[in-house]
Amino acid sequence: MNWRLSLVVCGFILVVAPARSQVALPGAAPPPPAPAGAQAGAPKPKKTGAGAKATKAAKSERPSSPDVATIDGRPLTLNGKAGLLQVSGSGETLQVDKLRLPGESVSDPSQRCIVDIVGEKPIEATSEEDPDGLERYEVDVPACPFTFDVLNGAVLVPSQITACVFKAADCQTSPGGLWGPDGAELEKDAVAIGKRRNEAEKAVDRALHTLEEHAKDNADAASLLRNQSAFPGERNDACRDYVKESAYGYCAASLTEARAALLDARLEALNLSPATKTEKSAPSGKKKKAKAAAAAQ
Repeated sequence: MNWRLSLVVCGFILVVAPARSQVALPGAAPPPPAPAGAQAGAPKPKKTGAGAKATKAAKSERPSSPDVATIDGRPLTLNGKAGLLQVSGSGETLQVDKLRLPGESVSDPSQRCIVDIVGEKPIEATSEEDPDGLERYEVDVPACPFTFDVLNGAVLVPSQITACVFKAADCQTSPGGLWGPDGAELEKDAVAIGKRRNEAEKAVDRALHTLEEHAKDNADAASLLRNQSAFPGERNDACRDYVKESAYGYCAASLTEARAALLDARLEALNLSPATKTEKSAPSGKKKKAKAAAAAQ
């Protein structure tokens, strides 16, 4: 595919902002090892009775999984203000129709620039399924490949270890961060954003409660619990530049949803879903009858 890069100088800044440390956002945590005795490809046993009901109840409490349709054709900007990412399609393959990456000049970091990625055909975004509980896609951009997770009306790109350098444009960029709606358009969705944040926080709390129950006997659960303590600070760092974040909290709501999805995926991999305790502690039919008889005496 032939690519054409165009450099647009958007403005100047007098002082270069200090570099910030990389943030371990959802998608950066390594998956836990499979439980002992688990066989690759082995079918999961079907739950019946009280166990199936408990699992169904637990799932109904979780926020619904983001749908790719919420980003189809929508213009997304980094931190609600810069660049442009627009995708379309559904299923295993999406396509990136527009991609403009904001950055700074390599020769003069005080000068802002934008690299406009233009190809003969849209850029293909290939599904990597949902390793962290969210649909993930890989975008093979020359000189700047990246992945993104699909959120409600936004995508989350993990922090890049190194900047993407486009020598022909004398521009270095990094697509890492939350690409979402323009911050100026969030006022009309303020109530919905607050509701999303509340539901996501509840889902995180349920997951943490389950981890606390198993932390003493499960090293992976204990590790996830320790890792969670750093999340609020990382979320604040990642969201501080999103437009009107202090007023509406859109970025924080989105990252909390991503964190809830990641924790649920980890719990499922460890076979420690919130339904596990309910299932194990639910008395059998004989025990129920015995308790009822004892209570009647």
